[in-house]
Amino acid sequence: MKKTYNIAIDGPAGAGKSTIARLAAGQLGFIYVDTGAMYRAMALYFLRRGANLADEEAVGAACRDIHVEIRYEAGEQQVLLNGENVTGQIRTDQVGNAASAISKYPAVRAALLELQRSLARTNSVIMDGRDIGTLVLPDADLKIYLTASTAVRAMRRYKEFLEKGVDCTLESVEQDVIRRDEQDMNRATAPLKQAEDAVYLDASDMNISQVVEKILSLARERGLEA
Repeated sequence: MKKTYNIAIDGPAGAGKSTIARLAAGQLGFIYVDTGAMYRAMALYFLRRGANLADEEAVGAACRDIHVEIRYEAGEQQVLLNGENVTGQIRTDQVGNAASAISKYPAVRAALLELQRSLARTNSVIMDGRDIGTLVLPDADLKIYLTASTAVRAMRRYKEFLEKGVDCTLESVEQDVIRRDEQDMNRATAPLKQAEDAVYLDASDMNISQVVEKILSLARERGLEA
């Protein structure tokens, strides 16, 4: 049986995890698993129903009615919510904030944990999120904590919003980044933190290509290629 390898990338919102993990996975011949997309799919379910996201009991009870599935088409991850492909509907700021709100609930995390681990058992994967190296894949072959300053992360998101025609200010975007960090780092269940054996990578002064190359270098040093 062919050996599989796992690379875990954790870090705060706006650090570029998804873009960088996707590019690195392509170079290494791994599957890219965006766990944030799974939480966003669940958040979309609750938003569509006007659910009270502060009601942990109700959110937890509804998890049994939600089935999130990951498929790959032409190498690209597709996210299905109860059979519906919602890949193009989960990237709004509203969905992102809702995902951050519900991801603190143990029932939500438990609902997705086995799916994430199953993908890692049967494939060589690069998986990114908030608690991959600390909880989801604690035995990953390589763990990276990818971050950047709040100012840099806010500017990246601000430019993305402008390109999409979203009306916002840089100040409001940075405040949202700071609020998301605080929420993710201080939640009771699986808070965002650097795993003890993770490589700390501050990308504030690096471009995407440089960060990808650094991760590829770390992976190849450990013999992690499909």
